[in-house]
Amino acid sequence: MANRILIVDDAAFMRMMIRDILSKNGYEVVGEAQDGAQAIEKYKELHPDLITMDITMPEMDGITALKEIRKLDSNAKVIMCSAMGQQAMVIDAIQAGAKDFIVKPFQADRVIEAIKKTLG
Repeated sequence: MANRILIVDDAAFMRMMIRDILSKNGYEVVGEAQDGAQAIEKYKELHPDLITMDITMPEMDGITALKEIRKLDSNAKVIMCSAMGQQAMVIDAIQAGAKDFIVKPFQADRVIEAIKKTLG
């Protein structure tokens, strides 16, 4: 069975890029959200195997959403995505429970490598 993935990013074209990479590599995209608050709702509804989560979003940022999702499910697997390779944000994300970190613009092989590593 294909692994089920939830994509969270405020930019529609970024969600489309990740969706494209994932579907070409045999993953099933079960949903998309455009901010952290939506991500939490979708997680409760869909119970995906993994989430790709943008850090910088309106309404609720990715790190706050990550913390909330991990409260709901301590085993939630989240890979953070950000255009800014800022060390502090990466460290915050990892400390909050993110399993990995990918930088935009996405390189397909790096995205797939992070997902395979996270899903084991």
